[in-house]
Amino acid sequence: MIKLYDNGAYLLNGTEIVEDTSEASQVLSGKGITTDKAAAAKNTIAYSILEAHNTSGNMERLQIKFDTLTSHDITFVGIIQTARASGLEKFPIPYVLTNCHNSLCAVGGTINEDDHMFGLTCAKKYGGVYVPPHQAVIHQYAREMLSGGGKMILGSDSHTRYGALGTMAMGEGGPELVKQLLKKTYDIKMPGVVGIYLDGEPMKGVGPQDVALAIIGATFGCGYVNNKVMEFVGPGVEKLTADFRIGIDVMTTETTCLSSIWKTDEKIKEFYDIHGRSADYKELAPGAVAYYDGMVYVNLSEIKPMIAMPFHPSNVYTIDEVNANLADILHDVEQKALVSLDGAVDYSLQDKIVNGKLYVEQGIIAGCAGGGFENICAAADIIRGKNIGSDEFTFSVYPASTPIYMELVKNGAVADLMAAGTIVKTAFCGPCFGAGDTPANNAFSIRHSTRNFPNREGSKLQNGQISSVALMDARSIAATAANKGFLTSATDLDVEYTGEKYFFDKSIYENRVFDSHGVADSGVEVKFGPNIKDWPAMSALPENLIVKVVSEIHDPVTTTDELIPSGETSSYRSNPLGLAEFTLSRKDPSYVGKAKAIQKAQKAIEADECPLDAVEELRPIMAKINETFPEAGRGNIGVGSTIFAVKPGDGSAREQAASCQKVLGGWANIANEYATKRYRSNLINWGMLPFLTSEDDKALSFANGDYIFVPDVRKAVEEKAEVIKAYVVKEDGMKEMDLRLGDLTDAEREIILKGCLINYYRG
Repeated sequence: MIKLYDNGAYLLNGTEIVEDTSEASQVLSGKGITTDKAAAAKNTIAYSILEAHNTSGNMERLQIKFDTLTSHDITFVGIIQTARASGLEKFPIPYVLTNCHNSLCAVGGTINEDDHMFGLTCAKKYGGVYVPPHQAVIHQYAREMLSGGGKMILGSDSHTRYGALGTMAMGEGGPELVKQLLKKTYDIKMPGVVGIYLDGEPMKGVGPQDVALAIIGATFGCGYVNNKVMEFVGPGVEKLTADFRIGIDVMTTETTCLSSIWKTDEKIKEFYDIHGRSADYKELAPGAVAYYDGMVYVNLSEIKPMIAMPFHPSNVYTIDEVNANLADILHDVEQKALVSLDGAVDYSLQDKIVNGKLYVEQGIIAGCAGGGFENICAAADIIRGKNIGSDEFTFSVYPASTPIYMELVKNGAVADLMAAGTIVKTAFCGPCFGAGDTPANNAFSIRHSTRNFPNREGSKLQNGQISSVALMDARSIAATAANKGFLTSATDLDVEYTGEKYFFDKSIYENRVFDSHGVADSGVEVKFGPNIKDWPAMSALPENLIVKVVSEIHDPVTTTDELIPSGETSSYRSNPLGLAEFTLSRKDPSYVGKAKAIQKAQKAIEADECPLDAVEELRPIMAKINETFPEAGRGNIGVGSTIFAVKPGDGSAREQAASCQKVLGGWANIANEYATKRYRSNLINWGMLPFLTSEDDKALSFANGDYIFVPDVRKAVEEKAEVIKAYVVKEDGMKEMDLRLGDLTDAEREIILKGCLINYYRG
């Protein structure tokens, strides 16, 4: 079904794979091909797009300027506030502010709608685009109105993926968008490019989520495409509709890749034609001989309906496997939950087995992954003439945009869904991050959405709640709904899919979306609700540093949802200090108190007071440090907190996973590795040291509650030291340890030295 090549590979004429083995040169020469690897690597689609947007003149060290920026209402307030504090006068490129996350004003009174008014007035003042709530989820609007062949888009949401439409898009934390707003660049090493070779054609009833989950399952665990660009090629591409490709593409984020791009053809041209943007289509294809740093072969014909069981999109099985081995697979999930949930609640799925079948209480098709036109039409075809019953099972569908919703009303799909007992709602991302349709305690939900991390659906471990989410394709969710909640594969049903044609009504956006067309109006006053607060002042990196370990996380991977929860907490994301109160609240509820306790020392330093008076437990620590480093002390030292996690940062691009630690006095993270480039970038942009340790997480030289002294840390950053000596400090002695920062650009080093991106741009 899926094969990962052990080596890089050449792709000949878009159809033939030649693996880069010792025989490759002989095979190529036998075909009359004399190109070398370096030259062939320039023939990928990804290389050509990156080259066109690179301003450095050096394709090994890229400095990218994007064509368009996008943000939603969880992120745009913080981004614009950071940019304003750094000297923003006008949006230099199109910046689209959508409102699809904090759309329900159910928490904190007026604060969500206050954020929306902030966004509208900023779009007017600085020359942007404002998409009101319930009009479109961020990524669907970008597909319909912003994408273009050969373009690059940067978004402050991790699922910023428009590769199927010929647009290389990346999801990053807010500070990377701030850099673009301040006419700076996105600086990265040239990423590796991995070919995703699609062959065959999906069987009837298999949808894009099935293909996506199969690819995620094959690549996530081994990191095959981590921080690389996935380039979709091969004869199978042309067998897929534009919507089908989009549905696969948006889920590439869950592989931890950097971005994605697809070859384009007449079906993508038709997409642009339908949306009245024919001029934005561009034919893209790799050169006659293209070299890829890896190759994933996918036989679409062999993929069956899939399910990603809790608590990660990579925990995949075929639905047939689950139904055939139900008790064993549920037991395996329960065992994994012991790690994911830290034993915080009793967790069992055995009550989901009813008469030998898996019973689920909820089905949802939603958001940027599930809410597409073809997905919902297929679901309507499956459930037409049936009903979901009157027991616990519920079924909700969220079209990804109002234009899609309108067409589903016109062609009767909405009527078919509602007649069966489905609730059809407006464009909203809530089910994807716990701000809508939270299941009952102990309930099991199947969703065509993006993620199924612990508590991503909105339950709260700290309150003794837990519910589970499994990811599936819309077709099999509808088949399960038609079977009144018993897990059913869409291929088990004999359905005649109508294949409705899509018609896009551009007047819907023309009548509601504010578009400045790039014209700024400096006379507009920005509206600030009482919850919208400025970032607190942040100190520069000191000469020497003392950090207290205030949390240890030994899970194999830690998601950004665990670092700063999603759901109702997102309403406070315009208030840095208010949001910080939720940091690690679901993973380590004691974190905030412990971080604040040690932060008192840094606040004393900043007030030119003695930190030892503020935090009494520092006295013996400082005394022990001064035995070896007598010059360390008042005037040349900083004090704060750090956390250890094995592999933090999987999932969302949200910068708050780092900034919340920073405003609570965090100076660093210590990790064996970072799950994503975007989380590491967020740490750097908030002036936090992204330390790496090679120590095994089960035999660390430090533990929760320990103090770590890093002498001459500022000098080490300035001089690009490969190894930074640090010491675990106890009253009876100091134990040496090695820390590393990994590769940093000169600008990233300067940001860390200045204390954060805001300080860096203030000068």
